[in-house]
Amino acid sequence: MKSERLYWNRFYKKYSTHLYSSGCFDNYVGLHFKIIKTFFNYLNTEKLIFTGNFQKNFYVRKESVPIIVVSPEQLQFLINDIEFEKSLPVYLQYTKDTFVFGCTVGLRFSDLMSLTKTNVEGTSLSYYLNVRSGKTSVDTRIKLPEYAVAILKKYRGRKQLLPQVSNNRLNENIKELCLKAGWCQEVGKKREKHGIIKNLNKNGKAYRFCDLVSTHTMRRTAITTLLSLGMPETMVRKISGHAANSPEFYRYVNYAQQFIDAELDRIYQEILPSKNSPEIAKTTHSN
Repeated sequence: MKSERLYWNRFYKKYSTHLYSSGCFDNYVGLHFKIIKTFFNYLNTEKLIFTGNFQKNFYVRKESVPIIVVSPEQLQFLINDIEFEKSLPVYLQYTKDTFVFGCTVGLRFSDLMSLTKTNVEGTSLSYYLNVRSGKTSVDTRIKLPEYAVAILKKYRGRKQLLPQVSNNRLNENIKELCLKAGWCQEVGKKREKHGIIKNLNKNGKAYRFCDLVSTHTMRRTAITTLLSLGMPETMVRKISGHAANSPEFYRYVNYAQQFIDAELDRIYQEILPSKNSPEIAKTTHSN
């Protein structure tokens, strides 16, 4: 037993060292050991093939990766600025429509690309999107705003509701779209190795907002926007398909609260007069 424990300890150290030396970060390394632990637990409990409990000693590292989302003002710009849309080549117009729609409904990329007319339910007053997630098999029903319906009508007659594109290509196009929109502010990028934060650069320069947006941004934007605008968490989860105890969902809750706090700070600064204002000076002098 002692020799077996030493073997698996050496395996853990050597394999994790290999992953880190290959440029992997804590989340990816942790995912590998989580899969290994799950597999051996499955053998023990489901197949009754006892392999020992060595996997319990595998430490699964996790890191909290910052969430990149589009603000409501940025989303409004993409929806309403006709001149900007006209300035885009056709493939970026397609990208803009897909991105705006994704930022509204909050579906995963795979579900977004699978949408057909059978997913749309029309009533005399509204349109709804009915979707069963391919990943979680959770049913979702989303009421569509007018601008989202207008996007779908642009592409009616096609087999799928939205222009078809690969995940990698759409990622590249979204970055180009945001670059053309002027969203080039430096935001930086941080990851963790062995729990130590590393600042990353792109070609020796800090990462910009447009460098970090991706297809994941669509879903994250939809969820955080709904939360920050005050929709109850239970209702947002029905739209997003997250479980009630989902750690991932509460990352969005925390981010939305930070956004709300920042907006409140901004509003409070506008409400309160500055220290140099005549009113404060007069009050201070009279005291």
